[in-house]
Amino acid sequence: MKKWLKRLAKLVGVLVLLFAVFVLHTIYFKPVTTRLFFDRVFVEFAFDSPEMLTSMGMLRPLGLRYYDDDWDDNSEAQSDKIRTKLRNDLVTLRSYDRSDMTGQEALSYDILEFFLDLQQRGDPWRHHNFPVNQLFGIQSNVPTFLATQHPINDETDVRNYLTRLEKLPIKFAQTMDGLKLREEKGILPPQFAVDKVLIEMREFVAQPATENILYTSVADRLGELAADQQCCSDLLPEIAKRIETDVYPAYQTYIDYFAGLQSGLSNDGVWRLPNGDDFYAHQIENHTTTKMSADQIHQIGVAEVARIELEMDAILVAEGLIEGSVGERVQLLATRPDQLFPDTDAGREQILVAYQAIYDEIDGKLDQYFSRRPEAPLEVKRIPEFKEKTSPGAYYNAPSMDGARPGIFYANLRDVSEIPRFGMRTLAFHEGIPGHHFQIALARELKGLPIFRTMIPFTAYSEGWALYSEHLAHEGGFLPDQLSELGRLQAEMFRAVRLVVDTGMHSKRWTRERAIELMLEKTGMGDKEVESEIERYLVMPGQALAYKIGMLKIQELRARAETALGDKFDIREFHKVVLLNGAMPMPILEQQVDGFIAAGGVVAEQG
Repeated sequence: MKKWLKRLAKLVGVLVLLFAVFVLHTIYFKPVTTRLFFDRVFVEFAFDSPEMLTSMGMLRPLGLRYYDDDWDDNSEAQSDKIRTKLRNDLVTLRSYDRSDMTGQEALSYDILEFFLDLQQRGDPWRHHNFPVNQLFGIQSNVPTFLATQHPINDETDVRNYLTRLEKLPIKFAQTMDGLKLREEKGILPPQFAVDKVLIEMREFVAQPATENILYTSVADRLGELAADQQCCSDLLPEIAKRIETDVYPAYQTYIDYFAGLQSGLSNDGVWRLPNGDDFYAHQIENHTTTKMSADQIHQIGVAEVARIELEMDAILVAEGLIEGSVGERVQLLATRPDQLFPDTDAGREQILVAYQAIYDEIDGKLDQYFSRRPEAPLEVKRIPEFKEKTSPGAYYNAPSMDGARPGIFYANLRDVSEIPRFGMRTLAFHEGIPGHHFQIALARELKGLPIFRTMIPFTAYSEGWALYSEHLAHEGGFLPDQLSELGRLQAEMFRAVRLVVDTGMHSKRWTRERAIELMLEKTGMGDKEVESEIERYLVMPGQALAYKIGMLKIQELRARAETALGDKFDIREFHKVVLLNGAMPMPILEQQVDGFIAAGGVVAEQG
């Protein structure tokens, strides 16, 4: 018996050793299979990002929270490390024999190769961005992350939160190094961005610590805990202290820097930057995943604006609005009392309730278009007030992978005049159901695919799907009257005008003011909203092109499938092709649809 046990122990030891060798080989050398390589690529990125691990929540059910007390490394050295990793990963990927691959393995290879190649070719412009800006800079992302992503469920969470506050000056200092490097290279933010972030940061640090969102978000969440889970109120004074001693001084360094940067800036497009035209061409490819030129996109935009304008005009004339530009008449309609909510706290609450009612109404009507829906629920919330002045009209946050946080449609309630009733349904369809929530939440729930396939971003795909969803709502009869149809057309016009003004400012050297004037004339959006949008395009060159270009491509591929398949075409099967492979570049999505057509209009469901 003892001899047998010794043999068993020896065998177990050998197996453990072999497993250890296998793991070490996978980590440090070329993995033996592509699947192991795909997972290694994601794991290395994720485990190098404490913020991503917190946001995903995938390790929390395992009792692992070691990452919740730290920040991502924003240093230039870390940026160099990531760039080196991207290059090495692309070399390793291409060392596998693509000709032997089929099905999902081949698709994973193609998507990852496209992504890594695009990132590598963008390396010359790694500093052509503005880490502190009015939309998504570190100065607003940090409080948003802490208030909405960092969990507060027990004492460990609160102490991790405190540690993050204590470490925040390091993160800010690393980003400051990058700002100064960009300044040396002649890469400076627009004047308006500097002006607005200064206002935002000065207001942020002027608040008493106990009124700051960094404090109140914790206090509120602690107060929402069940009676048997109540804890940590004694740590709230420590949070207030950290805000005063660590957070506010870090912000003050940014205030001082940008206050000294206010001379010699402009509001021009990225053509003003070193090699700005080449940078913009890369941004077009990066966001649209096409080889289209700025001139091609500009002309598509001009044509789409003209087409949509005729459709909007017909509805406005039917409403008795005849005089003035389309934009002026839409503005008149948007100010009618029957289109507005009260400009009060109660009115803003009514808006959130109205958005939820839209989702409740259409939920049961979507089976004709979808045979698969996300399991994660969707909630409607207000954009945090501290950042709503410079935020877009709405955005979507994905659910966590552990199921603890739902998908969230955030609505901007800064000005109720920006939310006429006739436009609400289309915005709800875009951001939530069947738009971003169906696309992003479904991707995160896919089983059997490499994790990167559920997470990787392609703007033209995700925003193209959301804009396509707006038109799908039109097809499905989810817009009950002509005013709701006008809201859909206004939203599509908004995306078409983007093609014109984005390329206009960054390629044709339009002024900011000319772009604002055109958007006001054609869309009927409010002055503040239009200003916010145009300034968004100036700090995110090319991103706004992805919506319409992506939508047009999905519509083109659907029309191709309908024509080729005839009676065999099933819209639910087509939507499975689009949604149940995760995000894809447009050329690869086209390949998948062509394969769908060749297979007779049937697709094997993933996950």
